[in-house]
Amino acid sequence: MKTKLFNLALAAALAIAITGCGKKEDTNEQPVANSNAKKVIDTSTVGSVTGSVTLDGKPAPIKPINMSAEPYCLKAHPNPVIPPEVVVNDKGDLANVVVYVKDGLADYNFDTPKEPVVLNQQGCMYDPHIIALMAGQTFEVKNDDQTTHNIHPMPKDNREWNKSQPPGASPIDETFGRAELAIPVKCNVHPWMKSYIFVFKNPYYAVTSKDGKFTLKDLPPGTYTIEAWQEKYGVLDQTVTIGAKESKPLTFTFKTAAASGD
Repeated sequence: MKTKLFNLALAAALAIAITGCGKKEDTNEQPVANSNAKKVIDTSTVGSVTGSVTLDGKPAPIKPINMSAEPYCLKAHPNPVIPPEVVVNDKGDLANVVVYVKDGLADYNFDTPKEPVVLNQQGCMYDPHIIALMAGQTFEVKNDDQTTHNIHPMPKDNREWNKSQPPGASPIDETFGRAELAIPVKCNVHPWMKSYIFVFKNPYYAVTSKDGKFTLKDLPPGTYTIEAWQEKYGVLDQTVTIGAKESKPLTFTFKTAAASGD
């Protein structure tokens, strides 16, 4: 009799336990947010950073390029060609400076532009001297000269490639999958041909014009580190906070004493 009563009690306890296991408990916990989720920019609140880049001091003289090894290239330039390492006007305005958002955009994703960024080879020189584009964007290389060129980007974080392009050849289309700054580009045929490629994860970058001006437009409100890069003088950083629909001015001044060697 005692054994029968024990078995009945055990069966009842098991039934209650099974019922309890099958019941979902109430909880106040929220689902864990997807770490890959990114914010969408509210275009009604975007602002901008505008400014200029100047040079304090007189730059050291740069030797003209010797193109005598290639008669076609020499003929293309009746006047001596100065390497575009430091392009500055009489007012001290500095061209070919890359200004970009270095930090502050980690919460956002950005679409890759559809249009290509073009590098022309004209008069045995790369044009433009500084190329800026987004990761995954098409990088198009054209040869407008009547001589064979060679395009050789030398990245550290992207795939290195080296291609020849004879006169009349179709454009070369390539892409860079990762963000990387100041990728050197050279021509193995004409060693004076040099350029730099900047690959960004976001669209907030600019290369200063001859008047040293730049604009980083359509920035969402936030605090950002803005960096300016110059081939011979290194980098300068500034922090800026912009509110909704706000435009902030910035001025970067490089000093000739900071020039690096070749």
